[in-house]
Amino acid sequence: MSTAKKVKGFKKSKPGTYLQIGTSLFGAVSVIKQLRTARSEGDKLKLIDAVVGATAIVTGVALLVRDLRRLDSGDVLAD
Repeated sequence: MSTAKKVKGFKKSKPGTYLQIGTSLFGAVSVIKQLRTARSEGDKLKLIDAVVGATAIVTGVALLVRDLRRLDSGDVLAD
């Protein structure tokens, strides 16, 4: 099995999905710092950027949780 196929298979597995959720939540630390800095400086444009980044992280984690639930139920579409 090639390395690319192994990686693709890992990404669609439970451990791979948990790893993706963890890395997304790790990115949230940066967004939280950005929010705090924007609020303390009173910079509305930076605040909007941080809110958009936080929204993207929340959406990504929600999609990954949905995929994780599908893996648990066995309702995974074949490639």
